[in-house]
Amino acid sequence: MTVRVRVEDARRIWLRAQRLSTAEPFGAGPQAVAAAVTHLGYVQIDTIHVIERAHHHILFNRIPAYRRADLRRAQSVDKSVFETWTHALSYVPAADLRFFLPQMRELRTGPWHRNAGPQDVRRVVARVREGGPLTIRDITDDVLVDKDWAWASRKPSKLALEVAFTWGLLTVSERAGMVKTYELMDRHFGWDKPPRPATARQELAYRLDRALRSQGVVSLASVCFHAPRLKPAVRDLIGQRVRRGQLVAVDVAGVEHWATPQTLDIIPPAPEVAAVRLLSPFDPLIIQRDRLELLFGYRHVFEAYVPKPRRRYGYFALPVLAGDRIVAAIDLKTDRAAGRLLVQQWTWVGDGDERTHRAVVDAELERFERFQLEPPG
Repeated sequence: MTVRVRVEDARRIWLRAQRLSTAEPFGAGPQAVAAAVTHLGYVQIDTIHVIERAHHHILFNRIPAYRRADLRRAQSVDKSVFETWTHALSYVPAADLRFFLPQMRELRTGPWHRNAGPQDVRRVVARVREGGPLTIRDITDDVLVDKDWAWASRKPSKLALEVAFTWGLLTVSERAGMVKTYELMDRHFGWDKPPRPATARQELAYRLDRALRSQGVVSLASVCFHAPRLKPAVRDLIGQRVRRGQLVAVDVAGVEHWATPQTLDIIPPAPEVAAVRLLSPFDPLIIQRDRLELLFGYRHVFEAYVPKPRRRYGYFALPVLAGDRIVAAIDLKTDRAAGRLLVQQWTWVGDGDERTHRAVVDAELERFERFQLEPPG
């Protein structure tokens, strides 16, 4: 049997699962960072710094008292989170590391880059093993090469470090801005022996459970985001759980979804107060564009790489969540020298309008500006 769920109900379930409809869902401090990353499953890292970087921004929207030092402590002292590749470079819970070990080891056969072969990887790993943690700035004896793409480094060792990191030979033990300190993974975590890698079946169950926890109502596309090859196996697993009564088939606007019976027991009501969040383009609520359009009627366009004359919302527009609707897209820039948050462009979308939403959005802009201008640390 398939249960029909209204779009607005599926939207509110998703907001509840994303912890964007609760004032302080995770508390405060480094423990809150670990709890948020554990619940969401990942927090995406991005280099763009026109406003605060994506990972800090995502956590700020779920931890009102968030400080950048909380993430630094969680990563480098408590070691409750670590960096790896999900659909992008992300923070994930350290407790989930074993689910990522198979993909790390699978990559160790290559393919090789002309500036980072197996001997280069062995060399940088040996350097860390013998000399301790290092950053790319500590390597001064590279023979520089020409860049083969815009964001590449001229130091071959940088690519070798990144390959060793991707393989799980090294981990990022600390991050200062976007400067990474690399350490042996086993030494960073203090393992007597490494965790046992998850089996393929355990990986699938982990992926499905993570989506159910952080999305509430899931589709095959949302579970297998950036991993379409997994769809047949995930569908089989979902079918098994439906037959056991652990999942319920759900129709949302004609699109096949699933949810646990407990998720559907209590449908969140419409919020009485339109709490406002200025969301990162890389927020888990925004990054899956098709799902966002289905449930919010809004399709975000990331225009940082779009020529200026063709931009609709602006270079780094932030979708604005008010209650359970996206009401605006605001292109912001932090002028750190002048100590100001600049509104480059403001576009009302959906039901958003000046009379209804301007005051509450302005209040959140002020809070966001204070966060932007806080000194690091």
